[in-house]
Amino acid sequence: MQRVSGFDQQTHTPDHAPAENGVLCVLLNYRTAAMTLRAADSASSALEGLSGHIVIVDNDSQDGSFEQMQQHVADAEWSDVTVIQSGHNGGFGAGNNFGIRAGLALPIFAQTPPEFIYILNSDAFPETEAIHALISHMTAHPDVGFAGSLIYGEDGLRHLTTFRFPSLASEFEGAVRLGPVSRALANTRVPMDMPDNLTEARDVDWLAGASLMMRRSMLDQIGVFDERYFLYFEETDLSLRGQRAGYRIAYVPTSRVMHIGSVSTGMGKWQRTPRYWFRSRWYYFVKNHGRIAALGATLVHLMGGIIHRLRSILQNKSSADPHRFLFDLASHDAIAALRPTPAPQIATIFPATNQPNTRSKD
Repeated sequence: MQRVSGFDQQTHTPDHAPAENGVLCVLLNYRTAAMTLRAADSASSALEGLSGHIVIVDNDSQDGSFEQMQQHVADAEWSDVTVIQSGHNGGFGAGNNFGIRAGLALPIFAQTPPEFIYILNSDAFPETEAIHALISHMTAHPDVGFAGSLIYGEDGLRHLTTFRFPSLASEFEGAVRLGPVSRALANTRVPMDMPDNLTEARDVDWLAGASLMMRRSMLDQIGVFDERYFLYFEETDLSLRGQRAGYRIAYVPTSRVMHIGSVSTGMGKWQRTPRYWFRSRWYYFVKNHGRIAALGATLVHLMGGIIHRLRSILQNKSSADPHRFLFDLASHDAIAALRPTPAPQIATIFPATNQPNTRSKD
């Protein structure tokens, strides 16, 4: 093990130098070492024929994950994988930022940085051509800053991963869950249903980050993830910044990735919505649309939620929302509205001309 640029790493450098359109793949692990190694193995196979490198970031699991993954990479002699330790769990965005900056500082990218940065969930497994399909689409369309895969579950069913940006209208529609309202506000709904044509790429507002390719030159311009978000809304925010800078976001269904889903976050098992979700939602609206719009989004969500619950009572049905969701939303945002908005924490990645050279002396 050697100390490089302030992080511990176990690395094996490939014999070949990266091509101009190389790809840096970042996987973020939190207490799912075996699953992360499986995802890295799938990513390594999908990178065959490309000039790429995989960085696995253990996000301060403190359960032996780092040592387990480090040992596995060494024993398996994976030449295209580096395992590092973040030392602090700052959330999804911070962990991926750490991996991006660490990856760009590796000797393999010292002379020619990768053109693409690929974020892959630790519970996501690309098919053989998945990464190639994303890069091919972005190479053919220079104004595409983000490209995401078709995500499907273990049962083969497609997951919904294509979305519009949140708005006041979408907050009401999503909370009220009433057919006539949803039809009237169909063009504002956050979920974007994709057609059954699985060969044609389509533009969306933002994509889930389970399998997301990003253009490095765009990140040089807009920065990486805002680390004020611990979890959730960070991809939405980054996509909005990219779109405002003139880049498109593309859904590429010829890129297929199997996703188990919510293994690290446990979202599917929430009994009560964690506070960090409310913090992320509030921060997103205030940062991007202002405090008045954020308050408006909360009010219309509460209105829609109350109507939904009254209907549920009359129909003798239970709400699918976590326990005390509306109360938690109202109480969190009422307090947040009285506090100053924190400044964004958006770091830049190392520009090609300023990347530190970490190559060891002969």
